[in-house]
Amino acid sequence: MTSQTVSLPRFSLPRLPSLVQGGAALLWLPQAALLAWTLQALLDGQAWQAAWLPAAAVLLLGVLRALAEAWGARRMYAAARGHLSRLRRDAATALAQRSPLDRQRTESGQAASMLAEQAEAVVPYLVRYQPARWKVLVVPLFIIAVVLPLSWVAALVLLIAAPLIPVFMVLVGMGAQAASRAQMVEMGSMNAFLLDRLRGLATLRALDAVEATARRLDASAQSLRRRTMRVLRIAFLSSAVLELFSALGVAMVAAYIGFSLLGTFHFGTWGQTLNLGQGLFILLLAPAFFEPLRELAAVWHDKAAGVAGLDGLQQLSAAGVRLPGAAMPLPKPVPVPVVPPAITVEQLYYGHPGEAPLFDGFNLQVRAGEHLAVLGASGAGKSTLLSLLAGLLPAGGGQIVIGGVALDDASVNGLRQRMAWMGQRPHVFAASVSHNVTLGRCGADGAQLNSALQLAELADVAQAQPNVMLADGGHGLSGGEAVRLALARAAVMPQAGLLLVDEPTAHLDSETAERVTEALLQLARGKTMIVATHDPVLAARLHRSVSIDAGAQQTGAAA
Repeated sequence: MTSQTVSLPRFSLPRLPSLVQGGAALLWLPQAALLAWTLQALLDGQAWQAAWLPAAAVLLLGVLRALAEAWGARRMYAAARGHLSRLRRDAATALAQRSPLDRQRTESGQAASMLAEQAEAVVPYLVRYQPARWKVLVVPLFIIAVVLPLSWVAALVLLIAAPLIPVFMVLVGMGAQAASRAQMVEMGSMNAFLLDRLRGLATLRALDAVEATARRLDASAQSLRRRTMRVLRIAFLSSAVLELFSALGVAMVAAYIGFSLLGTFHFGTWGQTLNLGQGLFILLLAPAFFEPLRELAAVWHDKAAGVAGLDGLQQLSAAGVRLPGAAMPLPKPVPVPVVPPAITVEQLYYGHPGEAPLFDGFNLQVRAGEHLAVLGASGAGKSTLLSLLAGLLPAGGGQIVIGGVALDDASVNGLRQRMAWMGQRPHVFAASVSHNVTLGRCGADGAQLNSALQLAELADVAQAQPNVMLADGGHGLSGGEAVRLALARAAVMPQAGLLLVDEPTAHLDSETAERVTEALLQLARGKTMIVATHDPVLAARLHRSVSIDAGAQQTGAAA
């Protein structure tokens, strides 16, 4: 029951593509040397034919550099894509292993936004930022090593200008990461809000709350716009800081070389005078010295967005209240005769995390084929008890035995195949009526579907015909028809000997409640049924009632 965090797999950069990309950046050094040497040779009076060989070498090195960068980028992209797929798989697995009744579970709209949109920011972070950071560590050192023997002043200028850029970028980057994380949280919240309101659009129209919802959605969109603009402002600020210091560094190197060539400066060259070829070589390398830093600044926002995306996947991968049996393989469905099981609950203990226990030493006996009504005030634990019996929540202590089989991780998947669940708020998927009833179960044929619809009194409802498409949330069905659709789902499971029903007549008018009750009793013939309800009329139609109100939780007192 305690929450724990599942560590996401660490991503290690492929070494060969990283080395190839770094080596491609270093190829500019021989290219710059060839250009400077050729110009100096022409100034020294050599024929222009002497430039053919260096020009061919520069062209060859350029082609080699482009090919190396393209190959390394492709390999890095493939590795990053594979890593993101593993992160998504682990996050989806963690979500699937959490109980659907976990109160800390991420909302579906926000989870979808994290998996589909925010997670995509991880790929640019891994593909562009990580290699750029590696180049920053390697390329400037090589350039300093080449420039230093020619001019210690030029090398000193580059060394002074370079550290200022990362310092200011780190300061700006802290704000960028916080702003990017806030933007993604706002985006996920807005998606969750929008999905929730779309599901309840019919209710909003009935309550005349569409305009109020639109105003709230507009406020959320404006908040997201402001956060997005803040992220962009910080990104532009980061680029401006880099361009300022890199331009100053290149300008100072150019000024020093210019005055040295004019004979104004006679220092900084280890006792010798710079010629035009050496000065040009240093000038060609000065912008390349800042190029990795410029590339790093260009992808700094990718880093902030990528880290925020990784944090979102980390949040989805958090293991909260686990779903019993989620890690166990599903057994193959085997046709079994309908046998109403007896149920024994002994010394049951359960409490929601951080709250007082709902059940502490709770005992209950249900005979095979018995129809039991569970009564109690709201919050007493009626729905929680059904969830524990269905294996949707892990018990903190005690034992539940269904049909002589103890409910645990090894047996819960097999026991669920012999149960039918009818929840308090049945969800209707965006699919046909037949798919909403069968829920993809193998072996559910047309005859069983028609029989289930007849039992639920939906066969004559126009919008509940098998081939009719339903919208997400059941738009087009009334509240009573949605409940009867859930009843049809239970009826299409002939092997279910245990029915767990949660508030089937809540929020229904008396006539519809009576029809649902009759259909439910007809379905429960020859089966064990436990119904959590506030409805005294429904409870009176069942064999027995127990109360789990405060003060009667230890034994399930008969009502």
